[in-house]
Amino acid sequence: MENTALIVLDVQKAMDDPRWNAKNNPGYADVIAKLLAAFRAAKLPIIHIRHEEANPASSFYVNGPGQPFKDEVKPHDGETIITKSVNCAFIGTDLEKHLRDRGITRLIFTGVVIHNSMDVSIRAAHCLGFECHLPLDATTAIDVTDANGKRFDAQTVFDLYAAVLASEYCSLTQSTDVIANLSA
Repeated sequence: MENTALIVLDVQKAMDDPRWNAKNNPGYADVIAKLLAAFRAAKLPIIHIRHEEANPASSFYVNGPGQPFKDEVKPHDGETIITKSVNCAFIGTDLEKHLRDRGITRLIFTGVVIHNSMDVSIRAAHCLGFECHLPLDATTAIDVTDANGKRFDAQTVFDLYAAVLASEYCSLTQSTDVIANLSA
């Protein structure tokens, strides 16, 4: 597992904003905290991705109250923090170089939300040749309304994106399986 890193994507206080309330998996951050503890115990790399928006109306506004990491997933000293300003963690950042310089080839993706930053970052990682895994209990979705006003509930959005990602871009798993494999 030495070539494996845990990616914690956009798990910031912004997700506590009421516009993000309709989550299908509200316990996702607690699951990520367990994965963090397991990766720390195994002394494996952890990379925290922080999203910063220039738009003051965004819950991820660079100078807003949503900018800090959520308490349960705060980085420890020595853990890598990479800041991004677009949805994809690989665009405009040194994430790929950081991973390649350390010989990391397998990524365990956690964070928010499966139908936005998670989706595009996993797809990019796959296209760059990384082996990607997504523990489904360590991510979430929210309700989505299309241009015609049709609402899709968070669970439907989650299930659809998980199916699409699993069809080509990553392996789906659960956090308990990831943790069990760390000690195998």
